[in-house]
Amino acid sequence: MPMYKVKPVSPGDIKIDLPACMYKSPNIHAQGMNCGDHALQNGGVDPALERLEGRQDEVLRRLYELKAAVDGITKTVTSPDADLDVSTGSRLPAESVFRGTADLDSLLGKDLGALRDVVINASPGRPPLSLLVLHALLCQRYQVLSSVHVHSSVSAVPPSLLSCLGPRHTDSYARQRFQLGFTLIWKDVSELQMKFNTQSMCPIEGEANVARFLFRLLGAGPQDPVAATQMDCWIDTAVFQLAEGGSKERAAVLRSLNAALGRSPWLLGQEFSLADIVCACCVLRAGQASSAPVNVQRWLKSCQNLGHFDCVYPLLQ
Repeated sequence: MPMYKVKPVSPGDIKIDLPACMYKSPNIHAQGMNCGDHALQNGGVDPALERLEGRQDEVLRRLYELKAAVDGITKTVTSPDADLDVSTGSRLPAESVFRGTADLDSLLGKDLGALRDVVINASPGRPPLSLLVLHALLCQRYQVLSSVHVHSSVSAVPPSLLSCLGPRHTDSYARQRFQLGFTLIWKDVSELQMKFNTQSMCPIEGEANVARFLFRLLGAGPQDPVAATQMDCWIDTAVFQLAEGGSKERAAVLRSLNAALGRSPWLLGQEFSLADIVCACCVLRAGQASSAPVNVQRWLKSCQNLGHFDCVYPLLQ
């Protein structure tokens, strides 16, 4: 016998129509069928799915830009730390005098997403004039993201040094658009230093050695061993005797330059080379341009006419 009874809440003879199939599909043979539905039935892409994929691509692109920016900041901070980002620029001057080719992957390693950044520490009391000329040449060959920083060890830097790499680039936030980074940090150092790989690379010291490294990126080095030896000889002579020597040593170097330039337009013959860049910058820095022999003055004028030394002359005033 039941404990209690409940009256039915609905009549017992109610009928429920159950569906004969689980779901319905549109008739693809119907005359008035929509073209979008027909495309979906034949393997087409749903517009909603296309919009979702577009959003995913945009998110991935922004994440890539953020990763590249963070990698660049990390490289600047760990190589040495810089306290002020003064300018970021990319200059595109006239056509380069060099016709060689260089593979950045073979020279600097495979690009794995982070911008390959050359970081240079230099004293504002001795600006690396030859490196500024090489920077202008690199900007003709590659998409270069250039930036100037001031280290906390330096109290004040002249405005000409803050803008020595050109104006700020409008796309500096998108580091993945560039092939090479060129970061110059004004710092209180006794000797110019350069690092490319901040984690596993010892610094390269000396303006001449850094100039050789950057010149290799242009792929314009002489293939003849004799010419390569002559180029290194002129570079060492300019750095150790013309830039750092006494008055007698400078006079001897100017006589040697005058004799060599009396036989050919450039120091290595008919081709403009790194020897011309370093020697010309040393002559200008030593203040010997106005009192130099005739052939040297003509040679300096030829260097100036190339347009690559435009960034140097404002720093000499």
